[in-house]
Amino acid sequence: MGTKRKVRKTLTKDKDRMKEFMVKLKYAFNPSSVAVVGATPNTTKIGHVVLRDFVKSFPGKIYPVNPKYDEILDLKCYPRVTSIPGKLDLVVIVVPAHIVPSVMNECAKKDVKSVIIISGGFKEVGNVELEEEIKKIADENNIPVIGPNCLGVVDTYSGVDTIFNPRYKMNRPRQGKISFITQSGAVGAVVMDWAGSKGFGVSKFISYGNALNVDEVDLLEYLGRDPKTKVICAYLEGTRRGKELIQTAKKVSRKKPIIAIKSGRTSEGAKAVASHTGSLAGSSAVWNTAFKQSGMIQAKRVDAMFDYARLFANQPLPKGDKVAIVTNGGGFGVMATDACIYYGLKLAKFEKKTLDDLRKKLPPYAVFRNPLDLVGDADAERYRLALEAVMNDKNVDSVMCILLFQTTDLGSEAVEVVSEINDKYKKPLLVVSSGGEYAQLHMRLLEKSGIPTYDTMSDAARSLAGLTFYEEFLSAPVSIPHELKKKSKD
Repeated sequence: MGTKRKVRKTLTKDKDRMKEFMVKLKYAFNPSSVAVVGATPNTTKIGHVVLRDFVKSFPGKIYPVNPKYDEILDLKCYPRVTSIPGKLDLVVIVVPAHIVPSVMNECAKKDVKSVIIISGGFKEVGNVELEEEIKKIADENNIPVIGPNCLGVVDTYSGVDTIFNPRYKMNRPRQGKISFITQSGAVGAVVMDWAGSKGFGVSKFISYGNALNVDEVDLLEYLGRDPKTKVICAYLEGTRRGKELIQTAKKVSRKKPIIAIKSGRTSEGAKAVASHTGSLAGSSAVWNTAFKQSGMIQAKRVDAMFDYARLFANQPLPKGDKVAIVTNGGGFGVMATDACIYYGLKLAKFEKKTLDDLRKKLPPYAVFRNPLDLVGDADAERYRLALEAVMNDKNVDSVMCILLFQTTDLGSEAVEVVSEINDKYKKPLLVVSSGGEYAQLHMRLLEKSGIPTYDTMSDAARSLAGLTFYEEFLSAPVSIPHELKKKSKD
């Protein structure tokens, strides 16, 4: 009996410690005070860029730390972490690797809640002992550490921004509902830049590098509870906690979708992963099984991942797999049909009431079937009538709207019409539009209104299929989602 009591006591203690750990982790995203260790007035150094970004975007208290200076960017500079007055929520470390252990000891003495270590030079270059040294300090004091060897965190709501890439070279995205975690800082930087240039909304970006004591499992757990995250995207190279990853993803997937890219699927790629972050990549077959068991949706390209994410973040789940296609170009309607069928969706059969209504309101030369072709002289009002009709059709579960802005009669009014329809009805609505700057301008306006837009019918249909299959996954008693077509290359 004594042994059982000891086991229960140990388990309770571990559970309480983990609960405290997750509470502390939130300060990496939403601190009231932050210290930048390694801050410098030298504009070419990472420590300067990180401090400058905090000054620009963070509303809380900011403390530069560097014993060489009294002031940086009009802020009082402190010689060490322990000399900072008051409580300290977050410390960002950008000093050479060999100095990091002493800084971590100061963080422990100061009772710092969370730490982000941007510095490299640890396990990824074979310096395992040094990484183990800082891990021991972090674990003994129950301090969550993001990194080392990472870009760190961007939180578009709190103003935390530890990315040291210059803003004129790398866009920051607007506020949104998608959070992105990545082991690779380089991949993360490109994704952030791309998302910012496209006008996509992001909640949190987390580059966790070598995963000292905060890894993809912890981050999935955290984001699963985060009210400002509706969709989780992940770039994964490997994991040291495969079973826990599946269990956590399975639990989180029931609350919000997880869309992931797994790299290192080839033997050569797996070797590259080991040299990059020191992680074990695992076999492709094992990861495919993990995706099926956990409910994670697998994407094989970054743009495909965000194609899914934007739809999941901004549109309701459909109640079935029947799609209505509305277009002002017959050829595009045909291609959309092929794409929908290819990805396992079905074309909705319009009710007689819908067809009768359309024939009364649309010109006689329109094509009254699915796809519904409004023909080349369609204007915004014709789209309004058509979309109202198909949205009210009980046989329609979701709508793919094709807008070809190259035609004479279709202009900016279409954005307002589609936005109004989107606000009025609770069925998924996405837009396909292709072309140059004029079309791209209107696509960006639609994105800002919460309507996902796509350049191709294939991208739109694949994303809509993912949304549909996720709804089936949530409804099914067994938590294994449908797979998209195996022959698909994306």
